[in-house]
Amino acid sequence: MKIIIVDDDKLVATSLKTIISASSEIEVLAIGANANEAIELYEQHKPDIMLMDIRMGEQTGLDAGTQILKQHSNAKILYLTTFADDEYIITALKIGAKGYILKQNYESIVPALHAVSMGQSVFGEEIVSKLPNILNTPSDKKNIDKYGLLPKEVEIIELVAKGLSNKEIASGLFLSEGTVRNYMSTILEKLELRDRTQLAIFYFNKM
Repeated sequence: MKIIIVDDDKLVATSLKTIISASSEIEVLAIGANANEAIELYEQHKPDIMLMDIRMGEQTGLDAGTQILKQHSNAKILYLTTFADDEYIITALKIGAKGYILKQNYESIVPALHAVSMGQSVFGEEIVSKLPNILNTPSDKKNIDKYGLLPKEVEIIELVAKGLSNKEIASGLFLSEGTVRNYMSTILEKLELRDRTQLAIFYFNKM
């Protein structure tokens, strides 16, 4: 796995490289310090993953990610920041970032890189705990038909996005947990998603 690290704090960037390079499966191709360098380095190296900070001077890592993903829709960007601001999380989700984790949880960085490399979306525990409130917005029913979703499936998606477990959904809709699990499997298959987190993200972006 080949990655690029972008962080405006040279000490942090160097420390990240040391931590990540300890894994024999990961090669750090280059280190950048701002949004412009992030864009240039991506074009130059086409890394498997771009590990990037958010606050980096006048232009943010979100600005860089937006530009990169416009040109390379398959780019995998994992944000690593000290800030869990709702606005940042929402923007990261909207532009198509593959993950958002906090620097404080340094032990999760390498596992997160491996997960993103395998096509998963990765959000730290602190971020996941904020998703129900962030995603608690009314559904736009106009966008539902094109996904082939049944009304009950849409109802379940909305409850997942609000952070409810299968047991809670079953209780609220007067269904068995087994029925909810079957609905979940069908929904994930229809939408070509892997898990509940991706389903919540889908709800926010598409519905």
